[in-house]
Amino acid sequence: MTRILLLFPLLLLLGFRADDKPAYRLFTGAGKPAGYDKMLKELAAADVVFFGEQHNDPIGHWLELQLTKDLLRLKQGQLVLGLEMFERDVQPLVDAYATGELDDKAFEEQSRPWPNYATDYKPLLQLARQQKFRVVGTNVPRRYASQVAKGSLAALETIPAAEKAWLVPLPLTVDYELPGYKNMAKMFGGDAAHAAGVQNIIQAQALKDATMAYFLHQARPAGHLLLHLNGSYHSDNHDGILAYLRQLNPGLKVRTISTVTQAQLSRLDKEHEQKADFVLVVPEDMTKTY
Repeated sequence: MTRILLLFPLLLLLGFRADDKPAYRLFTGAGKPAGYDKMLKELAAADVVFFGEQHNDPIGHWLELQLTKDLLRLKQGQLVLGLEMFERDVQPLVDAYATGELDDKAFEEQSRPWPNYATDYKPLLQLARQQKFRVVGTNVPRRYASQVAKGSLAALETIPAAEKAWLVPLPLTVDYELPGYKNMAKMFGGDAAHAAGVQNIIQAQALKDATMAYFLHQARPAGHLLLHLNGSYHSDNHDGILAYLRQLNPGLKVRTISTVTQAQLSRLDKEHEQKADFVLVVPEDMTKTY
């Protein structure tokens, strides 16, 4: 009984009751509980915010929509939304949809949206259309990433000059010592027998990271906040896209969110600490969108 009495004030302090079934919790990178309003205020003061998502997580997608609405309000419309989910060659279609020149059917037939577009990303584009803020697809066309994964960055030397405008300016220098890339080498078995193949995979990842950094940096007018949505691995540990963005503009104030799943939500697991400025924790048995 004494333990229960001592635990109850702690649960109140953390902001939930013992019988709660929360859909998510927020923590700082240091593992301290964080409230949404506190996070929102800090993110609104940044130049660039990276929301690292799990692509099939409905809670993360819902929170992205809420965050976009709230940042739009706080920034009085001075917001640009960047999306990994659309590639550079379909940017004219993204612009035409956001301005109302292209209807849903035509846009979805031509822009190569992800399979979960209707449930997870369409609400964001509809919001942009209603509130008249810019949406920028930042990713490299996937066919070029695929070519690099199979044949290294050298495969890009023969593509037409007009198509190179959809990529980060070449040549691209890859820093294989970046923590995220070193981890990829371990995941894919970076021993001597597989070295060339693994290096190509890392080069393809670097092409995506560098291209996204280049175009989101270009898309941000002075005084605007750019909110960029991407898979968590592209921005976890302030790595990936952020490494290339720092090369372009080391003075930018950048904040990050990473989405993780855990069996329990009362505290941040040690393995997830310092992944981002804020960590969104979702129950591991949460329903997935695919």
